[in-house]
Amino acid sequence: MEINILEWIGYIASVIIAISLSMSSIVKFRWINLLGATTFSTYGFLIGALPVGILNGFIAIIDVYFLYTIYNKKEVFETLEIRADNKYIFRFLEFHDKEIQKYFPGFTYKPEMNTISFFILRNMAVAGLFLAHRENSHILKVGLDYVIPEYRDFKNGRYIYHRLRKKFIDDGFDKVLASGSSAKYVKYLRKIGFTKDKDGTYLKVLDKTIY
Repeated sequence: MEINILEWIGYIASVIIAISLSMSSIVKFRWINLLGATTFSTYGFLIGALPVGILNGFIAIIDVYFLYTIYNKKEVFETLEIRADNKYIFRFLEFHDKEIQKYFPGFTYKPEMNTISFFILRNMAVAGLFLAHRENSHILKVGLDYVIPEYRDFKNGRYIYHRLRKKFIDDGFDKVLASGSSAKYVKYLRKIGFTKDKDGTYLKVLDKTIY
């Protein structure tokens, strides 16, 4: 049976919406759902099904509203420094281990290495965990920079590497070093200003002139 172009639009819209429902990130869900709803709305109007076109057009408007709210929301970021033997850090790492391994394959927690450890709080909710240690006196070597799925919108990264830059510099660091342990993590590092070094690691210089 031959399928015409309008039917293909309907099928594609359905697939896009189905994909959006599988997203754990709220931001990704809204963007993909917006694309699916817009496509479905177009399909509805093209075939003369006004209820389908209007309903999905309304859903697209809702997605736009929530995306605008997300990107313009004034959030309060804080760091909560923790001791290496803190019981909550062990429970956090255990609970999120499967997801952590996607970004940091083979990661194991070594308390003696993570001399700089803190949770990132967004509006007092735990959004991520940052573990690092001092290397060669002035280099901050990142062991783990993990953000839970609900908060993967790069705001955590901007907070750590831009708003905390002065703190790192005051502590004697002038560079941040990270290993590109997975394609997903490399994408994140590039997004927040890391560049690939000659030895394959990723480097970010902490500019003292920008605060």
